[in-house]
Amino acid sequence: DQILSKGELQVSDKERHTQLEQMFRDIATIVADKCVNPETKRPYTVILIERAMKDIHYSVKPHKSTKQQALEVIKQLKETMQIERAHMRLRFILPAKEGKKLKEKLKPLIKVIENEDFHEQLEMVCLIDPGCFREIDELIRSETKGRGTLEVLSLKDVEEGDEKLE
Repeated sequence: DQILSKGELQVSDKERHTQLEQMFRDIATIVADKCVNPETKRPYTVILIERAMKDIHYSVKPHKSTKQQALEVIKQLKETMQIERAHMRLRFILPAKEGKKLKEKLKPLIKVIENEDFHEQLEMVCLIDPGCFREIDELIRSETKGRGTLEVLSLKDVEEGDEKLE
């Protein structure tokens, strides 16, 4: 009942080490899942990302979420390797009246316009950086007063097959 009175359980070094290793692996998995080599559009393997994280001497912060840390890791890895967040593919349909004006506002947030059709309304399929999604969503919602629609066609635009390091 020593634990009850002190209110803290001492974690052994081995347990802490295992926990940090697990977090390291989780972070690498998130990075591998969200990113591609921008030149080939292929995803990296988790093992490759782990190796890259070791190369930059990334140390896990036990009190920060793995997702937050994964975003930090991506920023740091950009300095040493070809890596980028995989693009999201979106389709939006905008009322004709707001379509043209809104397209100009959306342009800087769009990486690639894959398809564009303008009849009674503007329909567009495009690739964006996932970091811009919320901004695009809010723009469309406020500018069309809820009449525009936005759908996510794929969360990441990647070629199948893993990226191998030569």
